[in-house]
Parts: sequence; C-alpha cells; structure tokens
Amino acid sequence: MNGLSTRDAAKKLGLSFTSLNRYIAAKKIPLPPLVRVGGVRVRLWSDKDIAKVRALLPKIKNGRKLRYKKSRRK
Repeated sequence: MNGLSTRDAAKKLGLSFTSLNRYIAAKKIPLPPLVRVGGVRVRLWSDKDIAKVRALLPKIKNGRKLRYKKSRRK
C-alpha cells in the first residue's frame, strides 16, 4: 500500500507533528480511514488527503492570534 504516516504527512504539509495532532483532536481536518497493516491499524495519508488538508489550512483559525486581536480592540 502506498501512503504516508501522520508524521510524514505533517512534514509534507509544513506543520509539526504536534500541530497536526491538535487539528485532528479538534476535528478541524478530515482524517483518512484506518487501514490494517500487519495486524496494526494505522492511518495512511494519500496525496489526495494531503491536498484536502492543505486547502483547509488557511481557513483554520489559530486561537492565540485571535486572543491577541480581541484584547487589542478593547
């Protein structure tokens, strides 16, 4: 099977592994389906999955930046 691990997908997207996991936990990005490989269930990221996430990244709001903008307005 061809596919990238979540760590490799994060590198390809220009994100840290931790940031990608945070977006996954917050359900801000779609996940590829689980695939059984050698008795282990893993998520394999295709180029199509990475393209979907790349299109969504500019639309994801970063909480820290928004907090600073709100505090400046007051």
